[in-house]
Amino acid sequence: MTTAITAVRTSVFRFPTPTPEADGTLAWDATTAVAVEVEAGDGTGLGWTYSSPAAAAVVDDELAEVLRGRDARDVPGVWRAMHRAGRNLGTRGLFAQALSAVDIALWDLKARLLEVPLTDLFGRLRDRVPVYGSGGFTTFDDAQLTAQVEGWQAAGCPAMKIKIGESWGSRTERDLERVSRLRELAGDDAELMVDANGGYSPGQARRVGGVLDELGVVWFEEPVSSDDVRALELLRGVLRCDIAAGEYVSDERDAARLLPAVDCLQLDATRCGGYTGWLRCAALGAAAGLQVSGHCAPALHAPVAAAAPRLRHVEWFADHARLEPLLADGVPPVVGGAMVPNRGPGHGMVLAAGSQRWRIR
Repeated sequence: MTTAITAVRTSVFRFPTPTPEADGTLAWDATTAVAVEVEAGDGTGLGWTYSSPAAAAVVDDELAEVLRGRDARDVPGVWRAMHRAGRNLGTRGLFAQALSAVDIALWDLKARLLEVPLTDLFGRLRDRVPVYGSGGFTTFDDAQLTAQVEGWQAAGCPAMKIKIGESWGSRTERDLERVSRLRELAGDDAELMVDANGGYSPGQARRVGGVLDELGVVWFEEPVSSDDVRALELLRGVLRCDIAAGEYVSDERDAARLLPAVDCLQLDATRCGGYTGWLRCAALGAAAGLQVSGHCAPALHAPVAAAAPRLRHVEWFADHARLEPLLADGVPPVVGGAMVPNRGPGHGMVLAAGSQRWRIR
């Protein structure tokens, strides 16, 4: 007996940032969320990705017809059909983000139809999902950074990450001053993490990394572009701090390419093929003896991270932590440095009525 998919809907939301924000290689003043709802039987599943409004067009124009009439409970089969539909478009980047939002909605829908929590469907390994505080944008002054760290401390975050590599690595002195300031604010017991967003050259990253080691930093994310796998691997061999990358992985082939070069594999369910892709890539990481970390989108990562055997943590990214409760009802809060996945059917989230305020399409 099948439960046919009957409807696919998209909506696009734009959430302005409180102030202009930047990392080492990009600046922005808003975050766009593309949401997908999929209906079958008496259930509706919700997923979303952080992307361009063009991702909604990919769903509407390329994927909706692939979905309609298919069995909502056969998520791997539907995933395969969607992936094949992207052959001529290219299955990475924008297409992967659109597919990811649909896949998340499909898993939520399946769990709702079965009337079980999504985490139980995946195979729950833990009741609490550890998070780390993330933000510390290069545009922040000391007062803004102080306020953010105090918020992370109030939420019980044991680890905190800021952005460095400012202006494509041209302000390394300020980068290191800000890391030192983070240590003062966070205290000796907090784990310090930094993200250069690929802003350094390999030589710069090696020199900066040596100082980070002296400061006790445990995590150096994208010290160089994640496209430069050889440089990542070389840095991993000479620095004590863990090298992390993987937020741009689109599928398991991308993930496999990074395995020799990182100490922790980052995976983003809104980019790597949804929950289906995340679990596949996480299995590769586990097979290589690596921990995995959920990149951004904390509310969406809570159920799948609770089922990951070698989970390190999930990124409680400031922009997404702020907007997700505006976008959806049922977002799991962070208490004592962890999220507790919802125990109702599915992932437990639905679009909030108030989200229409930020809807642009």
